Amino acid sequence: MASGGDLALTILGFLNERPMHGYELKARIAALSGHLRPVSDGALYPAISRLESAALVERHEEAGAAAARRHVLTLTPAGREELLDRLRRPADLQISDQARFFVLLTFLSALPDPADRAAVLRRRLDFLEAPASFFYEGGRPTRAEDEADPYRKGMLLIARAMSRAEKEWLREQLAGLPAGAR
Repeated sequence: MASGGDLALTILGFLNERPMHGYELKARIAALSGHLRPVSDGALYPAISRLESAALVERHEEAGAAAARRHVLTLTPAGREELLDRLRRPADLQISDQARFFVLLTFLSALPDPADRAAVLRRRLDFLEAPASFFYEGGRPTRAEDEADPYRKGMLLIARAMSRAEKEWLREQLAGLPAGAR
């Protein structure tokens, strides 16, 4: 995970689904984004401790499958409110960075108000609809059709296809929400 904020959101989001022990939480985080941004024990357990210190997460012991007892993490009511607040008001980087936006999407269903979910989706759609490129010429975004380098052209074509697919999906989701939420 790239930042502590992303990791905290992920921890809160998974614990909102159900209590779990640290090893299971780490496995869920790795399944979500480990191939892109692996999380180490040196990042995960201090993040859990910070959330405990802030009274957002509680830890208690349970009997393990074998003789060893294990620590189980539970989201507190304050932790749930923190999660919902982070989902309602994500930072700009959580909207513009695809991997971070996918973390938001993972837990967006936790927001009970469709209008709050729609606001997040609209922010992402607005971001994707703004002209952008990896490369610029004369202050203007370079189009794939104008790029001579085959690898840079490939980047632009792949990004364009992904952007089109994501914008289509976002528009479908927004259209499917109740009229007052859009």
